[in-house]
Amino acid sequence: MTRSILDHGRLRARLAAGEPTVGTFVGSASPVTAEVCAAAGVDWVLLDLEHGAGGEEQVRTTVPAAAAYGVPTVVRVESAARIRIGRVLDLGVAGVMLPRLDTAAEVREALRHLRYPPAGDRGVATYNRACRFGLDPAALDREGEILGVIQIESASALGDVEEIAALDGADVLFVGPRDLSHDLGVPGDFTAAVYREALERVRKAAADRGKACGLLVSDGTAAAARLAEGWTFVGIGSDTTLLAAAVSAALGEARAQR
Repeated sequence: MTRSILDHGRLRARLAAGEPTVGTFVGSASPVTAEVCAAAGVDWVLLDLEHGAGGEEQVRTTVPAAAAYGVPTVVRVESAARIRIGRVLDLGVAGVMLPRLDTAAEVREALRHLRYPPAGDRGVATYNRACRFGLDPAALDREGEILGVIQIESASALGDVEEIAALDGADVLFVGPRDLSHDLGVPGDFTAAVYREALERVRKAAADRGKACGLLVSDGTAAAARLAEGWTFVGIGSDTTLLAAAVSAALGEARAQR
């Protein structure tokens, strides 16, 4: 295969094989911080356009910055609108995370935006990064390389999770802990029985359909525990939270010597 910054489905294949992966969210609108995370050895970076500080223009520079270290970029789009998904796909991302979809029907419709006609309704063009700027029109036939990450972050989505897991293209079921705990009536209480039962239901739904499952955790210790439980797409915080925690810890140590 011609040398390329594109992932060409490697991340999707790793997860389909059951390989555990660890990454982090990037919300600072800086490709440099994405590069730092990639240099540190993450398996993937997830550029957050829902809650992050930047917009789609950040995808253009983040993808090659992370790819320089062999790390693929997944993007959480701001919405499941067809044009929003199509824009980041054309910029060469390895996968798309879809937030705030509450039913299997909504997920099914959104997944159509990841595929070209006749299977879907993604706009067809070859003069973009995904097709190596016209040099690789055969990329139009390799749309199965794109990783589809579906967030389970509401009681409604949880109720449809088995049906969502059965959908072709729903490769990862990803729990948004804060959103899901709030919607379940136990905001931020990750020890609550209803929340722990929800996690197990998501994990089992994914396992039963041969799909990956993921969630966001705060640190490496929590990530290790989730990986041991069988979660395979685990995000450790974000560029900004990790930086803030490191600076705060360093300042605490320095000031303790006064």
